[in-house]
Amino acid sequence: MNATPDPASYAAPVRRMTNAVRVGAITIGGGAPIVIQSMTNTDTGDDLATAVQVAQLARAGSEIVRITVNTREAARAVPKIRERLAAMGQEVPLVGDFHFNGHKLLTEVPECASVLSKFRINPGNVGKGVKRDEQFAQLIEIACRHDKPIRIGVNWGSLDQDLLARIMDENGKRVRPKDATEIMREAMVTSALESAARAEEIGLPANRIVLSCKVSGVQDLIAVYRDLAARSNYALHLGLTEAGMGSKGIVASTAAMAVLLQEGIGDTIRVSLTPEPNGDRTREVIVAQEILQTMGLRAFTPLVAACPGCGRTSSSYFQELAQDIQNYVRERMPQWKIERVGVENMSLAVMGCVVNGPGESKHANIGISLPGTGEAPVAPVYVDGERVTTLRGDNIAGEFRQIVDDYVQRKYLRKIA
Repeated sequence: MNATPDPASYAAPVRRMTNAVRVGAITIGGGAPIVIQSMTNTDTGDDLATAVQVAQLARAGSEIVRITVNTREAARAVPKIRERLAAMGQEVPLVGDFHFNGHKLLTEVPECASVLSKFRINPGNVGKGVKRDEQFAQLIEIACRHDKPIRIGVNWGSLDQDLLARIMDENGKRVRPKDATEIMREAMVTSALESAARAEEIGLPANRIVLSCKVSGVQDLIAVYRDLAARSNYALHLGLTEAGMGSKGIVASTAAMAVLLQEGIGDTIRVSLTPEPNGDRTREVIVAQEILQTMGLRAFTPLVAACPGCGRTSSSYFQELAQDIQNYVRERMPQWKIERVGVENMSLAVMGCVVNGPGESKHANIGISLPGTGEAPVAPVYVDGERVTTLRGDNIAGEFRQIVDDYVQRKYLRKIA
């Protein structure tokens, strides 16, 4: 006979303790909840379009939004974007993404530096040789002057070539040289840690520094972040770069980040999905939320459990109802979050037949077991494990939504204004 599982084994992963970094009103690291980030794909110089997309991402659940600042026009647009967001009631922190000319833009447009909540700097492309060190120092000095945190974001596609050559030379002198993949990983970690140390030397404290090392391979990401976590206490931003489109991007990002999150590594995440042409940019935010929620790390909105269907469920009705109720709770969640305490933890189940339907429904706060092929045309509804009613007819979806609404009103305390 199998032993009864220890309930403690179901606990959420123990988080690695890191430096706490304030980004606007959000805290990254230091035991704070894992933060979800996203990035716009608009021309930042178009302040209206960018502000609209930032607001969409924030409403979807992005707690920090990064915007590209690559031209003088983009830098000048940042204060206007902040003003437009304020008019929309959105105070989401903005991160400026800087590359080759960031030191010039922040110097020439100081108001851009003032309104941004964080700077993202890639040490691999801030300059070459002596200029690299000077321009990196300029960026850090500007961050110090404006009291802004930074993310040192190393990317495998734009590694510092001088540093890479140095590590390759050192590797050549080893008795047992590392292979090319190991060298790439070592170079990324070294770039991040040496850049962070240099930033601290210039005057930026450790609690103003977040690190990231973005790669496109799942195993590479896991190895690099394990190394980073073992060698520093900096807050870490997770993300698989160039993850791809659709299911490929979702699966790759989840496979990589779930392993690290389970080990307690990661203080903020982004799911870098390539949207379909004219696709919804907010999908990456929803995927990030679902990764954290299904792992038990955070709760954002009630999730719907639903069976996959089989030969007993030739009708698509239960699939339509599952989609309907998931969309419904996502639509209602912004208002519920304002009004009610804890509603994001509610669980729902939409099951397709009597085989597992009643049992699964009883495990959810609210569950419905729809009739399968050849079964009686009735749908029992269970609330907190008890059968409370049976739905019939053409308005099962509407009646089930009403049951959910009534449960929220009855079960979750109203917030005190």
